[in-house]
Amino acid sequence: MRCDFKIAVIGCGFVGSTTAFNILLDGLASELVLINRDKDEAMGHALDLREGMEFMQSAKITSGSDYKLVKGCDIIIITAGAHQDKNETRLDLISKNTKIFKDIIPKIARYNKNAIMIVVTNPVDVMTYLTLKYSKYPKNRVFGTGTALDTARLRYFLGDELNISPSSVHAYVLGEHGDSSFPVWSHASIGGVNIKHFNELNDKVLNKIFTRTKNAAHEVISKKGATYYAISLTVCDIIKAIVHNSNRVIPVSTSLNNYHGISDVCISVPCVINSKGISKLIKIDLNHNELESFKKSCNIIKANL
Repeated sequence: MRCDFKIAVIGCGFVGSTTAFNILLDGLASELVLINRDKDEAMGHALDLREGMEFMQSAKITSGSDYKLVKGCDIIIITAGAHQDKNETRLDLISKNTKIFKDIIPKIARYNKNAIMIVVTNPVDVMTYLTLKYSKYPKNRVFGTGTALDTARLRYFLGDELNISPSSVHAYVLGEHGDSSFPVWSHASIGGVNIKHFNELNDKVLNKIFTRTKNAAHEVISKKGATYYAISLTVCDIIKAIVHNSNRVIPVSTSLNNYHGISDVCISVPCVINSKGISKLIKIDLNHNELESFKKSCNIIKANL
């Protein structure tokens, strides 16, 4: 089914270019806009993608460095910014990427006031908060990829441990997309059965699985220099929820208002996503330890704001 959506990708680095490729491969856009500081690089990606159009649903592809190109876009994906090096945490990127966002977000808002903006740039919780402030968009139309990827990783590692498809694993990572994230083991289940009933998943195994989940980006970066395949698939999964108006529940970074007593911070909680962006937040019950982890994560993000 053809999706009659105009989608812009801001930033044509590893994540942006891979996301653009997957958008076309999944037929999610009738028009794709690539915006990059180096307009020749954006043009190169556009040419490369156009030349493979025989193998995909046709779409108009435009490129450049002028933010006027976002006019009429339904969805704007922001991947622009410095990427994480081997010895950096996501929070180490704040200074570099804040300067970039202070420049580009008002430009986007100048030419488009009606799109849904999805922030991918790290540290994604901080950058989502700043995007809200700089754009003055409503809260439901600005959110970050947050722990959607962390959740996918956790489900993969849990499934791999039990030789079960990750699509049959229901578990969340919430909080910061970073070192203070935490798993919600109290609600984790496989095939409708709580994980506490699986003898293979004792505390030692669960701790190992979450440690690998939390360190997954560092593991990939140490071996190939950057992560981009899994995050681009995550972005496209969120786009599908929007373009198909599917009301899917995905943990993304969103602005909180008295969520477990927390307000004025962007952090990942389960959200219902449809054609309007975020239609509502799901208030998941957390046990004592999970609630303390959630509050700690919120405080870390607030401190960095």
